Amino acid sequence: MSTTNDALTYDQAFAELEIVLTQLENGDLPLEQTLALYEQGVALANLCARKLADAELRVRQWQGPDAPGDQTKAFDGWQDN
Repeated sequence: MSTTNDALTYDQAFAELEIVLTQLENGDLPLEQTLALYEQGVALANLCARKLADAELRVRQWQGPDAPGDQTKAFDGWQDN
């Protein structure tokens, strides 16, 4: 398994996180190995969350301010009526 770093894609990080979780769920590990896997899992989960947040930001930037679902614009238009 590779070390956790930003060079991993979301899919790679998520796949590694699934492996870590499976190993932790099996539970037949010494305490030190369990702690190391837990730390790796937290790092992978944080990496996945950052990558999802970055993707959401990119989508919002592509959509622009007049995109459907922009509640601020709909509310501003309501006050003009």
